[in-house]
Amino acid sequence: MISTNDLKNGMTLALPEGLFQVVEFQHVKPGKGGAFVRTKLRNVRAGTTVERTFRADEKVDQAVIDKREMQYLYADGDDMVFMDVTSYDQMNVPPKALGDAAGFLLEGNNAVLQMYKDEIVGVDLPAAVEMEVTYTEPGLQGDRSSAGRKPATVQTGLTVQVPLFVNTGDRIKVDTRSGDYITRV
Repeated sequence: MISTNDLKNGMTLALPEGLFQVVEFQHVKPGKGGAFVRTKLRNVRAGTTVERTFRADEKVDQAVIDKREMQYLYADGDDMVFMDVTSYDQMNVPPKALGDAAGFLLEGNNAVLQMYKDEIVGVDLPAAVEMEVTYTEPGLQGDRSSAGRKPATVQTGLTVQVPLFVNTGDRIKVDTRSGDYITRV
């Protein structure tokens, strides 16, 4: 239990409505009445943002998020198999638990899985990953003047918008936060 006076951005709270991360907070001392804390909270599981007001010095449960560095080993049926890099324990994870991050994971890559109890609540990936383009339409010769884009499928099955000069078999760098093409490698 922590006091609402001790809230910080990025802190995770276990509220009766679910698991929430503090996006921003503000202590307010009105001229009349008691002080309160106005917060903006993001639901960790659903991704929605809500605003909530707490009384000053109200006690709330702080959720302890365990961050484990894991290496993605291989796909096992519908699940993805990860190995903890410190204890070498293996864990099967359904791709829906990883959300959009599953499309950026290649075999052998590391990711930091955020765990609350035994549930994955978030994934930290490197800022960019290199992937091979498995399929894309050929670019048209006369279409170079416009900064056109075309869809390209990478080795994980993710579709990325790339410039017209990128061909099948090229290696590209993709931003994991937005899913945008960065450069050809």
